[in-house]
Amino acid sequence: MPKFQYTARNLNGGRVSGQIEAEAVGAASRLLENRDLFPIDVWDVEDNESANSFRRRIASRDLGIMYGQLSDLLGSGVPLLRALKSLVKSTVNKRLADVLREIHNEVADGKSLHESMAGHQEIFPTLHTVMVQAGERASFLEEVLSSLSVFLERLDDLRSKVLGALVYPTMLVVMGSLVMIGALIFFVPKFEPMLADVDKPLPTEVVFFMSETLRNHWLILIAGVAGVIAFFWSVLQSQAGKQAIERWRLKIPVAGNALKMVSITRFCRILGTMLANGVPILQALAISRDATGSALLAVNIDEALENVRAGEPLTAPLKAGGLFPEQVIAMISVAEESNQLQKVLLQIADSVERRTNQQVDQAVRLIEPVILCLVAAGIGFLALGLLLPIFTMASSLGS
Repeated sequence: MPKFQYTARNLNGGRVSGQIEAEAVGAASRLLENRDLFPIDVWDVEDNESANSFRRRIASRDLGIMYGQLSDLLGSGVPLLRALKSLVKSTVNKRLADVLREIHNEVADGKSLHESMAGHQEIFPTLHTVMVQAGERASFLEEVLSSLSVFLERLDDLRSKVLGALVYPTMLVVMGSLVMIGALIFFVPKFEPMLADVDKPLPTEVVFFMSETLRNHWLILIAGVAGVIAFFWSVLQSQAGKQAIERWRLKIPVAGNALKMVSITRFCRILGTMLANGVPILQALAISRDATGSALLAVNIDEALENVRAGEPLTAPLKAGGLFPEQVIAMISVAEESNQLQKVLLQIADSVERRTNQQVDQAVRLIEPVILCLVAAGIGFLALGLLLPIFTMASSLGS
């Protein structure tokens, strides 16, 4: 018989929870009523366990939709508890629905919304909880939730743009590599007996060596690749390693500048959104430092944080870091003087995002022919290595 988890109130008004076996949710509710318990919420334990068995992060787009719906409900005058209960029923994502159910129960017990969200940090980052906290304190929660919804939608659009641009080049690399490996393993060995007694030029020797290595020493190759991946992974765990790799990435023509602009866009949008929703600037800088995805930019933000704490301008360390364009630094400087920082930061984010989209498109247009040329060169070298000795034999027989 299925098991159901329940939350209910007893005759004294106290909240109780536990498990009960019943045929269905309705039957479980009736059993609780027969025990003088008034059910608040009843849900299937197996469904809940299957949702929690894979503790994946919920997609930011799902969170954005949820924030937007909650903002609409609150803006229409629906009380918070009723709005949360409505979202539990309407949310398609089972994992998110279970988390919302827990938040609903905690809010019903007297916790604030941001405190309940903070208990699920794997779902709600600090950025979200501090904005909700500011909205609760200043009594404009629906506006904050609407801002979060728009913010997550814009970030998701930018992420999708970058990832979508990488799909075709990645497919070219993968398909070209598979063709080369397949040819070296299955096609080249058929030529080895034919050319065993022939003087082989250097390209042919290289092709045969690569084929023999792939066929007979593949375990060593896999171990070597795994070792290289493990090495780079260990380097990425250190702050110095992250900064070194990022410096190298930023030197890549066109693509490096696009990556830098993505980080700047995230910083300006995150900081501007938090400031516009009442988050103190020191706290907003500390959160944006960890959310930009750039180790080098994080160092600049740390220095800017210390500057602001000391009562100095924000722009000096950002300019010294060399990552921000002069135009952006000038706009931030003027915004600080006119006390319009949050508004200008969001304008900068919109402007830089448009330029970033153009640079991503430009980078992809440049990368695609380069990859095609590399794949063609690899296949051409393979064909040359196999055909050169055959042409040599044919010319010697002809003479």
